[in-house]
Amino acid sequence: MTTLTLTATKMRRGVWEGVITQTGQGVPQIAVTHLDKPVPDIDLQENGETWVLRVTIPADAIADGVQTFLITDTSDGSRIGNFTLIAGEALGDDMRAEMELLRAELDMLKRAFRRHCIETS
Repeated sequence: MTTLTLTATKMRRGVWEGVITQTGQGVPQIAVTHLDKPVPDIDLQENGETWVLRVTIPADAIADGVQTFLITDTSDGSRIGNFTLIAGEALGDDMRAEMELLRAELDMLKRAFRRHCIETS
């Protein structure tokens, strides 16, 4: 089992960043994959007792839909984290559908509340 813990910190200008803490010694062995292919541009730098992981998101990975990047400890093959990009028209359709559901539920609650107010007054 891995001794690494990953905490996401930020994503800016196409670079995702996280902090890795470990209970063991040595340099963490990290791999990042997208669609089962390795992401080539990762940077791991020591920062006191932690390690800062920076992953430059490849331009070909930015596309419509949901794109998930897996971060693994290569010493034992366990997944220590992931991050996701969501973009494009597919997102807009999902959001519109979700908003329509929320509006329908809100309308139903308003009707029930009004009926309750009439019945109790």
